[in-house]
Amino acid sequence: MGLLNSIAGPADLKRLSSAQLAELAQEIRTYLIDSVSRTGGHLGPNLGVVELTMAIHRVFDSPHDTVVFDTGHQSYVHKLLTGRHDFATLRKQGGLSGYPSRAESEHDVVENSHASTSLSWAIGIATGRKLRGETDRHTVAVIGDGALTGGMAWEALNNIAANPDLPLIVVVNDNERSYAPTIGGMADYLASLRSSRNYENVLSWGKRLLHRTPVVGRQMYDTLHGVKKGLKDIVSPQGMFEDLGLKYLGPVDGHDLAAMETALRRAHDFGGVVLVHAITEKGHGYQPATNDEADRFHAVGVINPETGLPLELSGRSWTDEFSDELLDLADEREDIVALTASMLIPVGLSGFAKKHPQRVFDVGIAEQHAVTMAAGLSFAGMHPVVAVYATFLNRAFDQLLMDCALHRQGVTFILDRAGVTGTDGASHNGMWDMALVSIVPGLRLAAPRDGAQIRVALREAVDVADAPTVIRFPKGTVAEPIQAVGAHGSVDILRESEQPDLLLVSVGALASVALEVAEKLGAQGISVKVVDPRWVLPISADLVELTGQAEAVAVIEDNLVASGVGAALAACLRGEDDPRPVWTYGIPKEFLDHGSRGQVLERIGLTPDTVATSLTTRLRG
Repeated sequence: MGLLNSIAGPADLKRLSSAQLAELAQEIRTYLIDSVSRTGGHLGPNLGVVELTMAIHRVFDSPHDTVVFDTGHQSYVHKLLTGRHDFATLRKQGGLSGYPSRAESEHDVVENSHASTSLSWAIGIATGRKLRGETDRHTVAVIGDGALTGGMAWEALNNIAANPDLPLIVVVNDNERSYAPTIGGMADYLASLRSSRNYENVLSWGKRLLHRTPVVGRQMYDTLHGVKKGLKDIVSPQGMFEDLGLKYLGPVDGHDLAAMETALRRAHDFGGVVLVHAITEKGHGYQPATNDEADRFHAVGVINPETGLPLELSGRSWTDEFSDELLDLADEREDIVALTASMLIPVGLSGFAKKHPQRVFDVGIAEQHAVTMAAGLSFAGMHPVVAVYATFLNRAFDQLLMDCALHRQGVTFILDRAGVTGTDGASHNGMWDMALVSIVPGLRLAAPRDGAQIRVALREAVDVADAPTVIRFPKGTVAEPIQAVGAHGSVDILRESEQPDLLLVSVGALASVALEVAEKLGAQGISVKVVDPRWVLPISADLVELTGQAEAVAVIEDNLVASGVGAALAACLRGEDDPRPVWTYGIPKEFLDHGSRGQVLERIGLTPDTVATSLTTRLRG
């Protein structure tokens, strides 16, 4: 931390010598490995952008010049270089965000952490500055090759190409990976650009040979020089970017600080739009993060920094339950196919991909395309299962509504990380999905209370051939199975009461909370019946019928309370002129700061004590 302690902002970086810069880069890597291994976080992406980020801050003047990171998980180095050195609080409540945060620093701009948006932000910022006459301010967008697979990035590039005079620099951080290796036509194209370095190296070798053995060297050099352009046009046609009207520089070694600075200074001085293609290695400088298990280091929990192995063995996850059941279904039914958007490993499709590689489609960071492709697969006689994080379904709502639901296509959506996710902050909480899908005609949504119910719901979902189905579950270790003590039609009864004062409706993973609330109320002489609708949207007639047994109804859900199951149930009762009160407990309509899942749930009042106290007051008030 010797040199790093002296860096309070980008200006301090510019006074360092070449030797000091190399020392600082090593310090940063050592610090990141030590710190993130204690807190968890995005390790591999940040180790890969140390020199690249240093070069950006040496060439440009943040915050006068604006740096936009896409998706922002690779901004740890940027945080360090802008004076934020207390990584002991990283992703903890009240501490540093795992993404850029305007509340933390004037150097941070975009904090939504959803991929492929940086170029749209950048052209907006650059255009706004131009309109205001601020022509001396540059905008720099740092986008990975994974994010460049997103359609929104290409919409922005198309628009950027029509405005070539903007002082806008696009830095493509090409490490061949998002979570896993980047695939698709764009990945193949960037690979062809990387190959151009080989031809430059051979040509350089020919020049050296010319000086050592003039006759042979001259023949070799002339031959290479004569065919170089033709070879590069075939093998590395960077003309695609240039044909769009974008000046292209690269490929540049993203770990060669001097080379990166040179390329960025050329881009800075060009006076218009420039695309700088930087080749980096995810996890660079940390052997465990660059071996065969490199994908595991995209985001890590607490690990041993020397070995890279987890210090705590986690239990079986909700994702594991889905993954195993889907694999069983795929073995039984040849029509089952799976799609995801660069989330193959995190959403549990890697096992399926290994066993049935022709039936799994990772389309890149392109949720809209994934959902409409799924509609097409359904039309062709397959049953697609689209697995994404709950927060990313937001990006494909139109396709869910118009391509799947309107056309009555049987597509199953698996929403991982639903509800409060915690440490990744506001943009990653999966709190909007039920509010969005609740307005989709014909759609059915299940919220399993445990791993066994995930398996049951998945089998039921893939049998629906004429409408979309959704299954949502949270992040983390799966809950212990909760056995129903009875059933009322499609609704499971988790706690019975013959003449209940309160019908408590439990949604999904909050079943254990609901049961604990019932125990607390029962200790005060309030009788409570706890039910789990299983398929929670639309509201079933069985659930409505059950409400008639109690004086009041309460719903507890890990979802936006204003537009969730409770709100839908209340609307059903109002439609039947039922005056029975429906009290709802869920996530408030606000963006939630990062913290552990437990801390966030406590902050918003979704704990047994808080809910029980509130219900006691309401029932006796």
